[in-house]
Amino acid sequence: MKQGASINRIVMFLFFAAIVLYLGGATWKGLRDPYPTMPVYEYAVEDTVEATGYLVRREKVLTGSFGIVRLIPGEGEKVHAGATVALLYADQLSLERSDRLKVLENEVEQLTVAIETAGKGDPNDHSGENVLNSMISLRSAVEKGDLTRLESQSTAFKSAVYQQAQRYGEAADLSAAVASTQSEIETLRAQTAQNVGRVEADRSGIFSGQVDGYENLLSPDNMELLTPSILRALDDNAQAVDATALGKLITDSTWYFVCPMTVSDAQRCTVGMKVPVRFSRDWSGEVNMTVERIGVEENGQVPVILSSNRNLSDTTLLRRQTVELIFAQRPGLRVPTAAVRMEDGQSVVYVQVGVTAEKKPVTILAQKDDYTLVEPVIADDASEKQRKKVLRSGDAVIVAGEKIWDGMVLE
Repeated sequence: MKQGASINRIVMFLFFAAIVLYLGGATWKGLRDPYPTMPVYEYAVEDTVEATGYLVRREKVLTGSFGIVRLIPGEGEKVHAGATVALLYADQLSLERSDRLKVLENEVEQLTVAIETAGKGDPNDHSGENVLNSMISLRSAVEKGDLTRLESQSTAFKSAVYQQAQRYGEAADLSAAVASTQSEIETLRAQTAQNVGRVEADRSGIFSGQVDGYENLLSPDNMELLTPSILRALDDNAQAVDATALGKLITDSTWYFVCPMTVSDAQRCTVGMKVPVRFSRDWSGEVNMTVERIGVEENGQVPVILSSNRNLSDTTLLRRQTVELIFAQRPGLRVPTAAVRMEDGQSVVYVQVGVTAEKKPVTILAQKDDYTLVEPVIADDASEKQRKKVLRSGDAVIVAGEKIWDGMVLE
């Protein structure tokens, strides 16, 4: 045993030493390599302007005064006129009764389905298997602490149990359960009728549960009056929110972004032009917006209004935002600045092809401290073979090397 343990230790030591020698050699070679390479990849330089402003929408605040509020639609969900957007409960007991009522109504529905299928004698019935699968699914979710689908999983389990009961001729018992449950439902409905209120939408729109006090200050009807000084004043003053506000309806699909811009930046805009606007703080997304209006200069700044009828449901929680207006995107190939050389008045890079260096003429599109955006130079009369040899994404461009020439063998 001792001899075997010693051999194992020797083998492990030799294995570890081999790894260290390999890594050390690779590191030494990398440090000594006079012609290191970096991959070329596609990239784009953007011409952008940053602006801070406000989202403006046609909004109606929904109010209600009761003890406990339960909102029905989700954030950004579309609702129709007459739809219930909130339930108002007088107290916690009323809320618990309402929850109990919902559970019982679902149970009656499941029992009724089980009774209707009783006695049909389906030879392909899998009710027993369904009970087992539902139980396993429910137990697994509880053990994992995943309660996101607990209600639906519990409902599926009870439904499977009811289906199994009817298979064994217990339809009469199920009918008695329905009658008992229905009686409890009627009692709960009578108790909750006086203690539950509803808030309904008087028109269709997009629902938002956030009310920030700007709903009346910022409206499509008055946004043309917003000067740079007024927008700055909004930045410094928080708005009061109605204590009875439950949420709001956005009743127009078109929304706006109003922002002050410097005169030089505003001059780049023309009414009707399309501008991609990138949001990145509270929501990450890019929206194509239309320049609706360019206002009057005030102390070197100009109010600019942009509009869109896209992504409304994604932006319901946004109000004051800093965005980027993208005026141009220039695509090209990104290479390290150290790889670009000037030879006979032409910018070139060298690419490792096999064991040789191959020269690739390029045109510089943009230059930064650590990288340069280039595009390959292709002569109008270039042959198909020559076109295939131009710089492409994925090439290994040579970053350093004092002396290098086309066809040079790299040692």
